[in-house]
Amino acid sequence: MVKLKLSAVPDDKPVKLTVELPAQVHRDLVVYGEVLGRENGHRTEPAKLVAPMLARFMSTDRAFARLRRERKDPVPATKPPPDKRHSDPPRG
Repeated sequence: MVKLKLSAVPDDKPVKLTVELPAQVHRDLVVYGEVLGRENGHRTEPAKLVAPMLARFMSTDRAFARLRRERKDPVPATKPPPDKRHSDPPRG
């Protein structure tokens, strides 16, 4: 099994954002969606990957987290979708 950083793409109410990507980034997103599809049983379109990838990136950026805490931003931080494949087993 491949260990991808994303395990599921949440179905959330989107906010429209238009961006231009380099062709290579788009090709990589297509391949990532195909690999993810082999893992979870259905192919994920490249556009659906961008938001969870950005959320994961921002949630793991320590400098960004520190600045956000210092700013005491009233807007809650974006949390990446839970990675169900790598979660710890329940303790009893």
